[in-house]
Amino acid sequence: MTATLDRSAGSGEPPAASGPKPVIDGQRSNTVQATVYFGVLAPLIALVVAVPFAWGWGLTWVDVGLFVIFYAISGLGITVSYHRYFTHGSFKAKRWLRIAMAIAGSTAVQGPVITWVADHRRHHAFSDRDGDPHSPWAFGTGPVAIAKGFWHAHMGWLFERDSTNAERFAPDLLRDPDIKKVDSLFVLWTVLSLVLPGILGGLISWSFWGVVTGIFWAGFVRVCVLHHVTWSVNSICHMLGERPFTARDKSANFWPLAILSFGESWHNLHHADPTSARHGVQRGQIDISARVIWLFEKVGWAHNVRWPTPQRLARLSTSTTSS
Repeated sequence: MTATLDRSAGSGEPPAASGPKPVIDGQRSNTVQATVYFGVLAPLIALVVAVPFAWGWGLTWVDVGLFVIFYAISGLGITVSYHRYFTHGSFKAKRWLRIAMAIAGSTAVQGPVITWVADHRRHHAFSDRDGDPHSPWAFGTGPVAIAKGFWHAHMGWLFERDSTNAERFAPDLLRDPDIKKVDSLFVLWTVLSLVLPGILGGLISWSFWGVVTGIFWAGFVRVCVLHHVTWSVNSICHMLGERPFTARDKSANFWPLAILSFGESWHNLHHADPTSARHGVQRGQIDISARVIWLFEKVGWAHNVRWPTPQRLARLSTSTTSS
């Protein structure tokens, strides 16, 4: 798709210093493209292997515990850090926490922080329109077009070589030496994300087999599961679900993903109010990421948190706007 529109207000993208820059700044190199293929396909292959590998053996409570711990660290690294903090500025954080959150997000193996943020700000700037990097509605509304759009939104867009212009969509992060350093060490965080579970598994079980299963379950399989949960927010949550708030796109709430996505699947309110620190705002909507931000605020690590107000939610409600 060729982007011709400028970003919209409320997208979470900082204003450009001297007029809009190009949306795309070129194409990925062969090395970067090969890395993307490995990062996407290797965990997927690991998940396919998981069923016969675990049949009657190969999975212990140590593996389950490590899976849950690393899933929480990397998953919240995406939701609280990459998404609500770095992309949308939902709160302010102390310097050490900024760095720690950037590293935690990197362990999800979804790309360096600056690249991830630039892509997501671009998504909000052109959500479900020409220029959106992963809209499921990019090819039309017929059955074949919807199937093609689902694939594109879920993971197909990752294989395209166009590179989002970070100078346009993430100039604030490019000026931050701490974040640039974390970004430049993405390969290191990826290796540690896969190897550390194995080291811990080996030490806890005191066996080489604990190393193997730790890397497999809490490394590759954990990354794959988290990948598809995150990508489902891009695909499913722009196709199915309820839309209680007014947004200019097709973002929707999909409750089955709420816990696994740490609250990200309450996607309709997020697109209606992108800088809000809480996405699940209605009764019964569990939002673990918002609770973590609340905890950061209570202990003094975060401040200026943009919590939603009843007045703002009332203005955004579809029941209010339609009456």
